Amino acid sequence: MTKRALVIAHDHLSTAGHVGDRLAHRGYALDELLVVPAERYATPDVEPRFPPAAEYDLILSLGAPWSVTRMNAWIRAELDLLRDAHRLGVPVLGICFGGQLLAASLGGSIERAPRFELGWSEIEADEPELIGPGPWFQFHGDRWLLPQVTGGGEGGVIRELARNEVASQAFACGRSLGVQFHPELTPEVLQAWFDGDDEGIADAVGVDPEALVKEVRAALPEARERAYALVDAFLARVAGGGVSAE
Repeated sequence: MTKRALVIAHDHLSTAGHVGDRLAHRGYALDELLVVPAERYATPDVEPRFPPAAEYDLILSLGAPWSVTRMNAWIRAELDLLRDAHRLGVPVLGICFGGQLLAASLGGSIERAPRFELGWSEIEADEPELIGPGPWFQFHGDRWLLPQVTGGGEGGVIRELARNEVASQAFACGRSLGVQFHPELTPEVLQAWFDGDDEGIADAVGVDPEALVKEVRAALPEARERAYALVDAFLARVAGGGVSAE
């Protein structure tokens, strides 16, 4: 029986990329929900209808150019969805903004990071068989703070799995996993992010967008393999019950 995965794309510039490809290879049918359509990109206070978590075998929540701290109607609605998923045992894989949403849904908080991370980063990984040291691509200005209570109750145990000098980089709780970096990233998506950047993030951080896109394209085979390995480990070691890898 085919498993169904809900892919939450918060903006029209982002795709599930390598992560979506691997989930499809592993037997998941991907249902994409676009939260903020292109015509509302500058005014993202929309009110989409999220399907019930119980309808899916897995939820993939992607990144976004906005902050979880906006707490508008759709962010609150997605937090409710992720809480329901966790309560029902539906695995969630949250990436960057999606990871921050997952952390917030479990009682964590979101704050500005001490500096904007943009580019490749090695991370300190406690369980490299689950989260490898990278390098992983970073594109974020916020970070999560995990709740102080790490065990007991309905929420289960929250385990921080990786970090660098800027932010916590990965955590697991129950059947769900949050990562701060972008394993899904393709050069085409990165180019779209730079093209859609009206805040001048690249200039402020001091990076050359063209050079960075070339780096991502040159590293594509290795980055894809790291992403595939991450998805496989997530399914086997966190989500459980995954279809055997081919």
